[in-house]
Amino acid sequence: MTEMTVAEIDRHKTEVRNRVWSELRKVAVPDSRFHFDFGEFIADFDGGEEAVARLIDHDYYRDAKLIFITPDNCLDRLRLRALQDGKIVLMTTYSIKRGFWLLDPAKIDPSLYLYASTLDGMERIGQPLTLMEIATLPPVDFMVTGTGAINTEGVRFGKGHGFFDAEWGMLYQLQRITVATPAAAVVHDCQLLTETLTPDVYDTVMDVVFTPTRTIPVAAPHKPTCGIVWDRLDPHMYETIPPLQELKAMGL
Repeated sequence: MTEMTVAEIDRHKTEVRNRVWSELRKVAVPDSRFHFDFGEFIADFDGGEEAVARLIDHDYYRDAKLIFITPDNCLDRLRLRALQDGKIVLMTTYSIKRGFWLLDPAKIDPSLYLYASTLDGMERIGQPLTLMEIATLPPVDFMVTGTGAINTEGVRFGKGHGFFDAEWGMLYQLQRITVATPAAAVVHDCQLLTETLTPDVYDTVMDVVFTPTRTIPVAAPHKPTCGIVWDRLDPHMYETIPPLQELKAMGL
């Protein structure tokens, strides 16, 4: 099989996303802002509670003290549970435009955990962090994301914006994660594919996938070590995401 070009990979990703999103609409919870526009958000879905329960029962979660959790709708309940379990949560705002935030349950009134776990509440209750401040944190123990589509080999195609891969790249360059840091995806069963998906050089392959009915471990998943690939970065992302500008100014 010949190696796919960048254009072919992009076309393949678009075809897969469109096909999966058609099925996801049948089980997804619409967003209050974006309705069913899956190119703008990662949806919660029927069975989301069961999928998160599988993750919570896994050693990766139980052993973690500091967890990075993306700002996806399907992970609201995970952020809440992590706070209730005394775990520190690192996350980004929607599209990373207002950066990274830290939720430390020891510094938050428990009555506010539910609000803090939401995107609106996180910015009012959490602590904003620069990349320089993140560099002083302990290493991240576990990375968790939702996604658009994923196969049983842990190759994921997100919304198409590259936010999780940018988050991975930044944290990797800050040495807060390594190739040994486990990463997990939480998805509906309709988002789980058996077909071959081709990752790009900066795509993060998951160690484990959680659905409402299955826990799928991945053997030897590929973790990118390239950090941010500046010559492949969408100029709009750089212009609108201050942490990327900070990272470049740091010379990392």
